[in-house]
Amino acid sequence: MDYTTAFFFAFSAVLLFAAARVISSRNPVHSALFLVLTFFSAASLWLLLRAEFLAITLVLVYVGAVMVLFLFVVMMIDFDLERLRQGFWSNLKVALPVGVLILFEMGAIVLRSFQVAPAPAANNTLSNTQVLGMVLYTQYVYPFLLAAVILLVAMVAAIALTLRHRKDSRHQNVGEQVRVRARDRLRMVSFKKGDRA
Repeated sequence: MDYTTAFFFAFSAVLLFAAARVISSRNPVHSALFLVLTFFSAASLWLLLRAEFLAITLVLVYVGAVMVLFLFVVMMIDFDLERLRQGFWSNLKVALPVGVLILFEMGAIVLRSFQVAPAPAANNTLSNTQVLGMVLYTQYVYPFLLAAVILLVAMVAAIALTLRHRKDSRHQNVGEQVRVRARDRLRMVSFKKGDRA
């Protein structure tokens, strides 16, 4: 066994252990940290497959941005863990069929991937980033644009969900500010000596 195979099995073992701890850990902060370890292990597997662009994208996007956001949300929101655990088993009748369906789909994909003929050898003159860009913007341009639109809609929906109107906060009305006239805002009053306001 060469060192690449040994690294593959080591990273795969860490990946499977961390993924199992993500869903079995009782503390949400620990689950998020195990998810970070899962992403790093997956990025290491991408590096072993010589897909450096995908590995660095996984680390930068998911570990650098998404997981930091998850950790901030989990640590800032005061979760009542006892109350969350009370209804855990009541959701089993919905969660079990969904879990079995996901396992069936993943198993079908894995078994099918072993039956597909190996891809022809790639041209060594192009880097994997150039090949990925060529495939992404030619063969998969419509799914790529659809994913971009879905992400934009999700961003707008997240902003709309977090936008709350408070009664005690003051807001600007730009239309009223533009329509204002000087004589409505300023009134000249002359006082004689000895008069009181």
